[in-house]
Amino acid sequence: MITKSPSNGIKYLALLRGINVGGNNIIKMTDLRACFENMGFFDVTTYIQSGNVVFTSTEKSQAKLIESIEKSLSKKFNYSSRIVVISQKQLQHTVEKAPKGYGKAPDKYRYDVIFLKAPLTTKEAIKQIETRENIDAASAGDDVLYFSRLISKATQSYLPKIIKLPIYKSMTIRNWNTTTKLLALMQKENL
Repeated sequence: MITKSPSNGIKYLALLRGINVGGNNIIKMTDLRACFENMGFFDVTTYIQSGNVVFTSTEKSQAKLIESIEKSLSKKFNYSSRIVVISQKQLQHTVEKAPKGYGKAPDKYRYDVIFLKAPLTTKEAIKQIETRENIDAASAGDDVLYFSRLISKATQSYLPKIIKLPIYKSMTIRNWNTTTKLLALMQKENL
């Protein structure tokens, strides 16, 4: 097995939905990493238990990557895998193009990035996301939604209602801290 990353490789992030939540679809990160390595990917790293996998591939089609990875994960771990795959460049764009001041008051607000799985678009998703005035704020980015809520009134937030929407199956949510740490991890590995 080739262990050195190819010079024409692209750094990607796979965001898995619905693993290690509420005792369902329990997957050890060592097993997840081994599965990605067995699929032929390079520089595989996992970050926290919620299913974040950084890897390098020569495949340029994200649609092909998604199809291949979902099939392999579903077979290996016996669950219906749904993932979002984004490149390092896309994740960097997501962080850089966040709304002005986003993530800057973590003592006052909780910040989340809602990553969308094609064919769901931000235009469709933002129409279905409800916000509560003076508590929640949502805005559309490129293939993501930015959602923030007032910590002091978090129990009144509409974010938990999102799981009841049919579109929820086409999204995965990461908090801002995790999102920025994943980007830092991807950038660090390029050094």
